[in-house]
Amino acid sequence: MSGAAHADAEAGHESTRERVARVILERGPQTAAALADQLGVTPAAIRRHLDAMVAEGVVAAREQRVRGPRGRGRPAKVFAITDEGRSAFHQAYDDLAVSALRYIRETGGEDALEAFARLLVGRLEERYRSVATAFPADEGTTALAEALSEDGYAASVEPAGTGEQLCQHHCPVAHVAEQFPQLCEAETEVFSRLLGRHVQRLATIAHGDGVCTTHVPRPGGAGRSERPQAPEGTTTPTNPTNPTNQTNQTNDRTTHSVRSRTGRNSS
Repeated sequence: MSGAAHADAEAGHESTRERVARVILERGPQTAAALADQLGVTPAAIRRHLDAMVAEGVVAAREQRVRGPRGRGRPAKVFAITDEGRSAFHQAYDDLAVSALRYIRETGGEDALEAFARLLVGRLEERYRSVATAFPADEGTTALAEALSEDGYAASVEPAGTGEQLCQHHCPVAHVAEQFPQLCEAETEVFSRLLGRHVQRLATIAHGDGVCTTHVPRPGGAGRSERPQAPEGTTTPTNPTNPTNQTNQTNDRTTHSVRSRTGRNSS
């Protein structure tokens, strides 16, 4: 092979590997067959790229988790992005995402930005819906945490006085969400719809907290009237699904107070 042909081949390999990494990042762990189908590449070629990526520490292979009764044979092997691969990929991805979101806000305003955030997170909802609905209501949070962990969120569930706390110890989009909290707000709305309960975001990594924490009340509405407490060492942001509520309520109280004093002075 000539030097030019070799360089073209290497460029092609790099391009395919970037596409493989992007699919796994955006859609979660994938089998070699699924990647080949989505990218229009032969399974043999995909496996060569995956072997090289595993050797480089960019992806890791593991057995696919099987929910429910397991069929005959061993589970298929899936490939997931490692922390090293995620860090290398995310810097360029974050810069591009921030630029795109800024453009959307500048040209379409806050409404367009919020609509895009809901569209983006809605793709996660489509993927997680079958997981959350496959289990009884009291197991839905745990099932959702497992699905989030497979996508790199390192999620867990901790008991709380009025329900449970869904904890995400890693956020792949933290750097972007720091500038655009609409992503966190849209994600919270998705959790509410998936679990069929009004959940409340208590803390986020993007907000400077150590863990993204979401309070999930018990099924049937128990615990909804009590305000859950954020984990120790974190701050509690305003209600992300409607951040203007607290400001509006404060303004209402201030206006009422001024009117009361004015009425007393005029009398």
